[in-house]
Amino acid sequence: MQLQHIALSRLTVSDANMRAGKKPPDLDDLLPSIRLRGVLVPLIVRPRAEGEGYEIVAGRRRFLAASLAAEDGKAADLPCAIMDAGDDAAALEASILENVARAEPHEVEQWVSFTRLVKEGRSAEEIGLVFGLTERQVGQVLALGNLLPKIRDLYRAGDIDGGSVKLLTMATKAQQKDWLALLADKERYAPMGASLKSWLFGGASIATAHAIFDLETYPHAIVTDLFGDGGYFADAGAFWDAQRAAIEEKRQAYLGAGWSEVVVLEPGQYFPSWDYERTAKSKGGKVYIAVSQRGEVAFHEGYLTRKDARRLAAGEGPSEAKPQRSEVTGSLQNYIDLHRHAAVRADLLGAPDAALRLMAAHVLAGSYLFAVRPEPQRSSSDAIAESIETSPAETRFDAERRELLALLDLDAESPTLIQTGAAYGSTGTAELFVRLLALDDAAVMRVVALAMGEALAAGSAEVEALSLHLGLDMRDHWQADDAFIDLIRDREVLTPMIADMAGNEVAEANRTEKVKAQKAILSDCLAGANGRAKVEGWVPRWMQVPPSHYTERGGAGTVRHHAEVAHLFGAEEAEAAASPPAPEEGEEQVAEEMVAEAA
Repeated sequence: MQLQHIALSRLTVSDANMRAGKKPPDLDDLLPSIRLRGVLVPLIVRPRAEGEGYEIVAGRRRFLAASLAAEDGKAADLPCAIMDAGDDAAALEASILENVARAEPHEVEQWVSFTRLVKEGRSAEEIGLVFGLTERQVGQVLALGNLLPKIRDLYRAGDIDGGSVKLLTMATKAQQKDWLALLADKERYAPMGASLKSWLFGGASIATAHAIFDLETYPHAIVTDLFGDGGYFADAGAFWDAQRAAIEEKRQAYLGAGWSEVVVLEPGQYFPSWDYERTAKSKGGKVYIAVSQRGEVAFHEGYLTRKDARRLAAGEGPSEAKPQRSEVTGSLQNYIDLHRHAAVRADLLGAPDAALRLMAAHVLAGSYLFAVRPEPQRSSSDAIAESIETSPAETRFDAERRELLALLDLDAESPTLIQTGAAYGSTGTAELFVRLLALDDAAVMRVVALAMGEALAAGSAEVEALSLHLGLDMRDHWQADDAFIDLIRDREVLTPMIADMAGNEVAEANRTEKVKAQKAILSDCLAGANGRAKVEGWVPRWMQVPPSHYTERGGAGTVRHHAEVAHLFGAEEAEAAASPPAPEEGEEQVAEEMVAEAA
């Protein structure tokens, strides 16, 4: 073949071109590069059978893009490889070979190439112009190219999914190394998917979209998510400091605008709009600010409690009592919900009949096509996560999971039983079905119970319904730990707790003590230290069955959910669950002696 530059006016598309006659192609990816640099890859042409000029055998898109560029005044001769005159079959072969050979490179090669261009001095904007990409798209490719080579190799080999690779772009180099170490350690679990996001951000991945303050003036680190909207706050504590300050500014602005009162609910406390009535600002309506544990803020303007609304309608005016804060903080509720969830699902392992019925209920009342996903067990702090992971209930559940995974010949290190079959691709369901056929009914029911336990939502009415049906006794699964004691911040709650453990006299004597001193008494009672009798089997009221509050303020989610389902059970069953377990022989006398001694 000869190589020479030929004017656009002397070129036409050959009928032998494999893309001849097709609708005009999309040139968006090609046109920016050709406008900037011209056509770099030669077209394959041959002399016309009749008349002057050449017909294009391969390179139609480059020709059309060059023609559009020429309309902008950027006309230039095109590099062409000239075939000898021959038959149409040879020309068609050349066209097919050229198009088939132009296979897309593996995306990892593109990541590395873009990174090399940056090292050579190219900016993201310049790379985008050449390849027809936006700066954000170039940034995504560069972030992937900046991953450690080992991670790129694992992705190329199919050992890491695309979603996890994208999440790893938000990890520091040190975090990437730590994650690779987890992956290489057969005794430990390397998180993937949603679990990986929680691991990266210490269990608290708070999206920048939830901030109500100006991100431009935020002085702390934000991890940008190039593959999603916005990013995440690297320091959850710093986020909450800024978010609370912004909430207070909003509160003051509402008060300045004439609202009678602005109530900021505790993080995680839900605003039950059905217990309130819409009331105009001019008639005493209030503003309620609800804050989720993920940082989302909702403003409910113009509400009064039904009681105050009725007083207003009767001409009495709203009551003077101020709305009371919950006795349970958002983090403490998270601790309670997760431990109660762990205990209920541990007991569910021994009740496959209930698990089967609960699963049927999920199918009947579930979402489209009954999509089953494991409960993520999101912890609001590392201390809560460790408390759950080392609890007797979670330990028992994990042991059962490992045993059943081995029984099904699956990876015993998998973090969940649900969706483990996805590793088999399109035949995963069928393969698992065949393996289940080989098991007896008792083993299958164990699988059902464990799967239902994994898909059971923490902090839900279903957990409370199961606690009633199973006769849950939290003493079998939980004992107070440092994480629990640290989460109690309320003196009004601590005083009756001390009374439960050490007696009313000790509680009254220490009613006005600082919270730290009251906590120390609880710790001493639980450990049997500093001359106090050791209290065994103590469970706070929020975690008992049925759960209850310590103050009139209330606010515990377990109590609310329990009340939602208790009436669904027969009176006899609900009453039996509500009755505390009878003490074992001698236990009552020992307890009385302990209280007397502590007092």
